[in-house]
Formats: sequence, C-alpha cells, structure tokens
Amino acid sequence: MAEVRFQKVSKTFPPRRGSAPVEVLRQLDLTVHDGEFLVLVGPSGCGKSTLLRILAGLETPSSGEIRVGERAVSGLRPAQRDVAMVFQSYALYPHLSVADNIGFGLRRSRPRNTVQQLQDGLHKFTRRLPARLRVPSERERRIEERIKAVAEQLELTPLLERLPKELSGGQKQRVALGRAIARQPKVFLMDEPLSNLDAKLRTGTRAQIVALQRELGITTLYVTHDQVEAMTMGHRIAVLNQGRLQQLGTPMELYQHPANLFVAQFIGSPPMNLLPVEQVGADQVQLAGRRFLVEGEMALALEARAGGGGGGSLTAGLRAEHFKLAPATNRNLAAEVTHLEALGNELLISCRLIDGSHLIQVRTDPDQRLKAGQRIHLEIDPQGWRFFEADGEALPRFEPMPVKGGAKGHQDEMEVVLPELG
Repeated sequence: MAEVRFQKVSKTFPPRRGSAPVEVLRQLDLTVHDGEFLVLVGPSGCGKSTLLRILAGLETPSSGEIRVGERAVSGLRPAQRDVAMVFQSYALYPHLSVADNIGFGLRRSRPRNTVQQLQDGLHKFTRRLPARLRVPSERERRIEERIKAVAEQLELTPLLERLPKELSGGQKQRVALGRAIARQPKVFLMDEPLSNLDAKLRTGTRAQIVALQRELGITTLYVTHDQVEAMTMGHRIAVLNQGRLQQLGTPMELYQHPANLFVAQFIGSPPMNLLPVEQVGADQVQLAGRRFLVEGEMALALEARAGGGGGGSLTAGLRAEHFKLAPATNRNLAAEVTHLEALGNELLISCRLIDGSHLIQVRTDPDQRLKAGQRIHLEIDPQGWRFFEADGEALPRFEPMPVKGGAKGHQDEMEVVLPELG
C-alpha cells in the first residue's frame, strides 16, 4: 500500500491529420492517500482514463512526476510500478482458464531460468496425475494457493476450470478483479469496470468492490461516468474538466458545496438548479421579483460580499430537495408542471417558473397527486442557497471558528472569522 502523488502532470498528444496538438492534462496536482478509494469523474475527454494509463505506464507524461510511496515511477516500465489495472473490457485471455487468468500476473512477476520454466511446466502438466507421478514446483504450489484464496474471496471456486467464453459478464469482471488482487499490488486502477454490466449486476458488483477494497486496504483509483458509483463508492471524488482538477472532496462536500458551476451541474442527479438572482441586502436575494431570506453560512458569505463592496447579480444554486410544495402566497414561487418522474420512493417534478420561465426540478414525496400543466407553488429552504460569481466560482464559505472565552469559568464562545475580500 502506498500514497500516490501526481505533481504538475501534463499530457499532450501530437497533432494528427493536420489538427492541432491535443492537451489532455494540464499541470495536474493530485494526492491519493494511502489506502484511499478515490473516484475520478468528468465528461468524456477530460483526461480521467489518460491519468490512469500514465500511472500504469501505458502512456508517458509530457511533463511532471508521479510518485508511488516515496518512489518516482515515471521512468519505470509498467511491470516495475507495482500497480494493477482492471479494464472496462475485462481483457481476459480467451485460451486460458479462470485459474490461469487469475494467476497470469503471478507467473510473470519474476524472471525464471530454463530449468525453472521446465520444472513449472512439468508441474502444471502432471498436477492431475497421482501424487507419486507429479513433478514438484514450490513456486507453482505458492501460486496455486494464492489463486485458490482469491477464488474463494470472489466466489469463483466452482468456475476455476472454465474458459472466459463460458462465463457471464459479472463472472468475467470478477475474474479480472481476481487477476489484479492476486498480485497484491500497492495500487489498484479501475477504468469503468462496471460499464458493461446490467443495472442489477452493477449494484451487486459495486458493493463487492467497495467491501473488497475496505478489506484489503489497497489504494484505489476508480474512473466512472456513473453518478451513483461516484457518490456511493469513493472516500473522495476528484472532478476533472479539460484536463484540470475542478474540485476534490468527499461526496457530500461536492454535492452540498460545489466549488464552481461546472461541479454544480456535473455532480448530483438531477443536477443543481441554477437561477439568476440579485443581492439586495446582507442576507437577502431577489428572484423573479420576490425577496428571499438566506440563512446559515451563505448568509455570512453574502454579508462579507456586501461589506467588500460586492452586490448585484449572482447565479444561485438550489438542489431539487431545497424546494417544497407550498400554498399560494406572495412569498412563494408559482410554477407550471411540465413533466413528472415517479421513482417509487420519490417524485421528481420538472416545472417552469411563471415569472422568468426558468426550468427547475423539484424532489418531493411520491404521494403527491400532480399532472402536467398543473400550477404549483414552491417555498425555498433559506439554508439551501448556494451562490456563484460571474466567473463561475462559488462564494467562499464562512464557518464559525472556536475562540477562547475572555472571562474565567466561561465556556469557549464562537465567533465568525471572515477573510478579507478584494
């Protein structure tokens, strides 16, 4: 196990057919902690898979350095990096059994002389013969024990003699995982390993991978497009766009406090609703001609912005659960239902605001009796607001900081520390 560090890593692919060079990664700095499960997400072409391939040694960085533990690996061959990669396409050898696929990396992990190769080959050839006719090989015995242990861990024991063509998609994926686990690498790399599985199988395999990583404690980088995978599997999520790191944090940090408009729209299903507002006070904004109170840490952010000379236009972000169906009053927003999605445990309402014609999505309980074209009214959670400046960056968060109380015997009090703006 080891920490992984990408230091100022860039990757530019050369021009092809007269096109300009393609810059895929741009001065990327990223640290994956020892034993951490880090999920990489982002749109197609953002550099997720390229980053994994560079770490595996399948691509060469244009600049920068990669370290696994204390060792720089940028100049090492793939076999010397002590990483194992699980591909989207499984990449199993069709002519080898499940057992031989799992043990493939083990058998090629160390060089052998001709005598050792002959002895190992004879051992494999005679292993089904009576004991007195078998050719012993200590190396092969250890490999077979390791294959057996991994197969039991992944519930593959009954399938060890089968060929890949005789396996289902989920079984093939478990064999690919087993091949990576058998080597006991310092780092696991997984490039969309569940994308070829159906929805039910994805759920079960996802839980199995998480439990396996927790049991083994191996540092893992996992690439996915799937929101559910990203939010439920990783200790932290790294969001990439155009080769740059947009935000790094826990799933809930990214969901509740996106660093910019890109993350707000990319993380979460449905994505965050974005609406134009005007700041009209230290703790109020105006939307569709109505004033709304802002509470919590975002009220502190607005207060700091007003004190620093800020004001005027902002983009407000609200998650679907921050709207609540409410009576028709002057304080609430009127909207017309355009589409309904009944998801069993919840109802997702797509609607258009009457004032401003902005499309938003609202999450509510499934017992609501609504239909397309119906007018509804919405109340906004005053603590649900998030705000973004014209450049797309989120307003900084201001959290209460503990300070020592002045009087003897008094408990520590709380004060808000506001950094200087501008």
